[in-house]
Amino acid sequence: MVKAVPMKAFDEMVEGGLYRGAQELGDPERLRTHYGKFAAWLGRQPEQTIAARREEAELLFRRVGITFAVYGDSDGTERTIPFDLIPRIFPANEWTRLERGLRQRVQALNMFLHDVYHEQHILKEGIVPAEQVLNNSQYRPEMKGIAVPLGIYAHIAGIDIVRATHGPDVGKFFVLEDNLRVPSGVSYMLENRKMMMRLFPELFASHRVAPVAHYPDLLLDTLRQSAPHTERPNVVVLTPGMYNSAYFEHAFLAQQMGVELVEGQDLFVKDDVLYMRTTQGPRRIDVIYRRVDDDFLDPEVFREDSTLGAKGLMRALRAGNVSICNTIGTGVADDKSIYPYVPEMIRFYLDEEPELANVPTFMCRKPDELDYVISNMAELVVKEVHGAGGYGMLVGPASTRAEIDDFRTRVLANPTNYIAQPTLSLSTCPTYVESGVAPRHIDLRPFVLSGRQVRLAPGGLTRVALKEGSLVVNSSQGGGTKDTWVLEEN
Repeated sequence: MVKAVPMKAFDEMVEGGLYRGAQELGDPERLRTHYGKFAAWLGRQPEQTIAARREEAELLFRRVGITFAVYGDSDGTERTIPFDLIPRIFPANEWTRLERGLRQRVQALNMFLHDVYHEQHILKEGIVPAEQVLNNSQYRPEMKGIAVPLGIYAHIAGIDIVRATHGPDVGKFFVLEDNLRVPSGVSYMLENRKMMMRLFPELFASHRVAPVAHYPDLLLDTLRQSAPHTERPNVVVLTPGMYNSAYFEHAFLAQQMGVELVEGQDLFVKDDVLYMRTTQGPRRIDVIYRRVDDDFLDPEVFREDSTLGAKGLMRALRAGNVSICNTIGTGVADDKSIYPYVPEMIRFYLDEEPELANVPTFMCRKPDELDYVISNMAELVVKEVHGAGGYGMLVGPASTRAEIDDFRTRVLANPTNYIAQPTLSLSTCPTYVESGVAPRHIDLRPFVLSGRQVRLAPGGLTRVALKEGSLVVNSSQGGGTKDTWVLEEN
């Protein structure tokens, strides 16, 4: 029997607790100001109208092919991500503060990546333990000393943000996770907005919602800025193929940017230059937006059996003839064992205090912190340092005694492979579920682009845990998504 995590505290729409039903829509003392117009609109909508719009959204998403794959799913490999019609809304001043913190964090992470592959000042100063970096499976010694354009390693970063719901930090934003390898989800951000504008155009006439449709243009401009030596760079999106869980996004972004979607078999390296095979003959490639993991990019250097990349790609990169976005080796900066040190990176490289705090984190490699985790596992979230997608983790308060005992055994067998954090009861937002409208936990993944400057589209992907009491928002674990609005006025 799985225990539900108690729901309490900060709700995005209403103050003083959780959304309790339709009566809240007419209570200005309970509604947060920036939700006022939306709540008034929602209160006027007949139930049958909303139900019809929900069915229409599901049909359209399926018809367009907005799906993701779930590996090992006995019900089939493709499904749509549930989409909720109640948006998550930010007032302009709140978003401005969050955006400032995101820019700062990603700038420091890129400086860290350049440093660990060059002078390694932060390791020599002992601020980040050298063994945590140099012995990390995501550290790629093959990248040491290679100059990359603009010194940028993580051109596209997905930073997972949560809001505290109780105690002295109630309402405060925290960074839960940094995603710097092949962050996904931006296509759902864009398609969610298109769907809301199609279903409810009157809402956008009455709200000044900052646009996100220009994200593909920002992305293409960022990729072109990373090109090594040419004013008219050829850009491609490299996908593992149609059976990858995020293939829809790969194809979508290539189409939106007007560039080619390629697989490893389409590429070859000659004289340390990367080319794409075309019916008109070889075409030189200057920039790869890669959605393939490091290990599969170059069988000459990494996995010999890989057919997903191009043999000789590292030679072309080392010669300065191609840029790979995100660059090989970025995973060392988003590994969960490195995450606790990001605030110190900001202080070290930027001489600034972090605008966004980390979630307090226990490193099981430290004996005293391991003892605490083992003794308090039922109260904590315990994660594999290389885990992703909601896998390889234990949410203590929502787990059975047997699950906790099993995970305790795994942690004790390999402590360096785990970190632990307090169970944050993530903020909630009213969400349509089978029983009607009810509060569900959410997080946010803004997408930060780094080129000559750091930019991001206003908003991001709001993910929602649709199961009552669940804190796991990942689509692979049954989560859904919402449109994210940033209002251009407070």
